[in-house]
Amino acid sequence: MATLGERLRGEREKAELGQEKMAKILGISLRAYQMYEYGEGYPRYTTLLFLGDYFNVSLDYLVGRSNIRERR
Repeated sequence: MATLGERLRGEREKAELGQEKMAKILGISLRAYQMYEYGEGYPRYTTLLFLGDYFNVSLDYLVGRSNIRERR
């Protein structure tokens, strides 16, 4: 299974967003966002919810617990 960082990067790239733009959308520093993608830090629960909604994916998919993207 993929990691949270791998999933975030994949979804961000599908949306054609750079890391800096994604950090701005989340209201965090570029370095904080990079830490999520590199597996050096983890977002808060509310941020995970926002990311799931933003990319329209399930949280299980986002955190690497499932390979099914779609929310049910």
